[in-house]
Amino acid sequence: MTHTHTRIWIHIIWGTKNHRKCLFKETGKKLYRHLMNLGNEIGVPLERLNIQPEHVHGLINLPSRLTAAVGQADKFLADVLQEFKGESSHWINDSHLMNGKFSWSRLVGRYGGFSVSISQLEKVKRYIENQSEHHRIKTFQEEYDEWKKRYGIFDD
Repeated sequence: MTHTHTRIWIHIIWGTKNHRKCLFKETGKKLYRHLMNLGNEIGVPLERLNIQPEHVHGLINLPSRLTAAVGQADKFLADVLQEFKGESSHWINDSHLMNGKFSWSRLVGRYGGFSVSISQLEKVKRYIENQSEHHRIKTFQEEYDEWKKRYGIFDD
C-alpha cells in the first residue's frame, strides 16, 4: 500500500477565560471567518464551527501527518488546539475586537477533544450547528459536564 488513509474525526470545544461571555454577533462572525481560514492555513480545516458567547465548538478530521506516531495523538491534538487558541487570541487583541485583553482558558489542557464515530458524524455536525438552540436549554458548563461523563472523564 503506497498511501496512508485516515479519518479521525474529533469534536473540539474550548472556552474563554473564566467563561467570560464576550464573543457576540460581529466579533463572533469575524472570529468564525478567521478560525476557518486559520484551519485551512495550518492544514487542519474545520468541517464545522460554531462560536458561542463563551466557547467554541469545532469538528476536525485530524490529518494523517498528525496521527502517525502511536500514542501521540493527544500531543498532536494539543498542538492543534494551541495553534487555534494562541493565534486567534493574538489576532483578537491585535485587531482590537473588544475592550480589554482577550484570552481563552489559559492552560494548554483547557479544551475538550472527543472522538466521533463515522456513524455519528452527521448527528455531531447538526449538534454543532444548533448550539444556539441547544444553549437555550443547557448552559455551557452543564453541556461540558455531560460530555465528560459520556466519555468517562472524571476530574481528579
